[in-house]
Amino acid sequence: MTEYEAVILDVDGTIVRGESLIPDVTDGLRALEQAGCSRLLFSNNPTRSADHYAELLEPHGVAVEPELVLTSATVSAAYLGETHPDEQVFVVGGDRLEAILETAGVETTADPEAAEVVLGSFDDQFSYDILSTALEALSDGVPFYGTDPDVTIPADDGVKPGTGAILAAMEAVAGREPDAVLGKPSSVAATAAIDRLDVPPERTLVVGDRLETDVALGANAGMATAVVLSGITDRRSLESSTIEPDYVLESLGEVETLLE
Repeated sequence: MTEYEAVILDVDGTIVRGESLIPDVTDGLRALEQAGCSRLLFSNNPTRSADHYAELLEPHGVAVEPELVLTSATVSAAYLGETHPDEQVFVVGGDRLEAILETAGVETTADPEAAEVVLGSFDDQFSYDILSTALEALSDGVPFYGTDPDVTIPADDGVKPGTGAILAAMEAVAGREPDAVLGKPSSVAATAAIDRLDVPPERTLVVGDRLETDVALGANAGMATAVVLSGITDRRSLESSTIEPDYVLESLGEVETLLE
């Protein structure tokens, strides 16, 4: 019987690349199910809802309950709804993020003068004008948050700038860092995952392809960690990093070796 009661799985680079399932992933998912591990998917993608991942994986024969999916967008929406109820949030991000926030009851505004909170995130239309407007929204010292720290993100045609790059620009012009970045590896993200699983951290395994988010999330929260080499992290970056996972797997398909 495995020592783990639950597993937190990253999605992009761990389960899928784009819309394609990574080879042998179904073997890993089957092994986790047979071991009786509860499963939570957690993506740092701030443009996607829980329903998106359920719909993405269903054609591949992977059944996912939306309530067992977290994203940096849904975690940010829940956090802002709880800590800043009825406050106007100025969002640097795409329409899908705004829709997720509004579904969660978060009030958003496009008026920088009305901003009571600022949330920075991924925006593929990010520009000088958007940065200037964000600076105006931040000028009164309002609370400043980010959805996730990912500086780059994988794309079908290579690597693209992510939320972290946009936050860096906002930090530079505002002269201050965000009060918190809410996705992985933050304590906010860890608490959201632990609460959703209702399993002690020491009985939980985190599997993902990023050392600085997935592995750091687990390590900071007292969980076991495994990095997969099917995404961002490779042997070279693993050797040069100060973040050390408990286990290294070529892919999720090898997770069965940790369950014996």
